Amino acid sequence: MPPRSAVALIVGAGDATGGAIARRFARGGYVVCATRRSRDRLQPLLDRIQAEGGTAHGFGSDARQEEEVVALVEQIESTVGPIEVLVFNIGANAPSSILQETARRYFKIWEMACLGGFLNGREVARRMVAREGEGHKGTILFTGATASLRGSANFTAFAGAKHALRALAQSMARELGPRGIHVAHVIVDGAIDTAFIRENFPERYVLKERDGILNPDHIADNYWMLHRQPRDAWTHELDLRPWIEKF
Repeated sequence: MPPRSAVALIVGAGDATGGAIARRFARGGYVVCATRRSRDRLQPLLDRIQAEGGTAHGFGSDARQEEEVVALVEQIESTVGPIEVLVFNIGANAPSSILQETARRYFKIWEMACLGGFLNGREVARRMVAREGEGHKGTILFTGATASLRGSANFTAFAGAKHALRALAQSMARELGPRGIHVAHVIVDGAIDTAFIRENFPERYVLKERDGILNPDHIADNYWMLHRQPRDAWTHELDLRPWIEKF
C-alpha cells in the first residue's frame, strides 16, 4: 500500500478510460486528484470513488495553459500530498480532412494531446526528482492511441500530436529512468466502450458482446500493473487491443 498521503494525479479523468483509471488507483489506496477543464463534470466520478471507499479531489484545469498546470501541481503538493503517479489521458481525437483542416484547429489538437503532456510531465517530474532517498520516486504514464503508430486518412492533426507525445515519453523515459522515475506510454489500439462509440459507431459497439471492444476497467488494470512493476523489469511501451483487432 502507498503512504496515506500519496497522490495519483489523473489529467483528463473523463467518463470512460480516465475515470476508470482514477477509480483503480483509489482502490489501490491512493488519494486521487482528478482534472478536467470543468470541475463540475468531475462530480459523478468523485461521488463514485467516495462511495467505493476511496478519497478523491477534483480540479478544473486547462492542461494546455502553463500557469494553470504549475499552479495545479503546487496546490496538490502543498495541500494534498506528494504526487507519486501522473497519468496524462487527454484525447483530442477529432477527425478532419487535410483539405479542410485549419492551422488553428491543428494547433489546438497538438496543444491538447502533446503540449499538455509536456507541461504536466515536466512539472510532476521536477517534484519527483527532488524527493530524497533512493529507489522508485514515481510513475508517469501517457495514454497513446492507434495514431501514435500510424497516421490514418482524415487524422493528420491527431496523428501528428500522438506521434509527438510518444516521442516525448521516450525522451523522458531515457532521462528520468536512471533517476528513479518510471515513464511509460500506453497505446490503446481499438474502440473503447464509451457513449461516443455507442452513439456514433453502433456497428462497432455491438462487438462488445464478443469482447471485441476495450473495457475501460481492463485498461485501467494495465495502468495499475505498470505502476506496480519492479524497477528491474520496467515496461516502457504497452499496446492494448481486443483480440479481433488487426495490427
